[in-house]
Amino acid sequence: MYLSIKEVKPNPDYLLHLKFENGEVRQFDMKPYLNIGIFQELKDISLFNTVHISFDTIEWNNEADLDPEFLYRESQLL
Repeated sequence: MYLSIKEVKPNPDYLLHLKFENGEVRQFDMKPYLNIGIFQELKDISLFNTVHISFDTIEWNNEADLDPEFLYRESQLL
């Protein structure tokens, strides 16, 4: 199922609150990914907090992004 992300909010401890186009609000934990490739840069909390909507998904100012299907599948419903 492909759902675009409509809102994103960074939270302490590298958690993201995501609102999908179906209205679901979900939480995604970035901590397991902070030692992988470009995502290592997001350990800098000020960079992590630059997360924003880009087209149908999220992106950071260092141009890192994640697939919305992955975010939906790996996040927890709130």
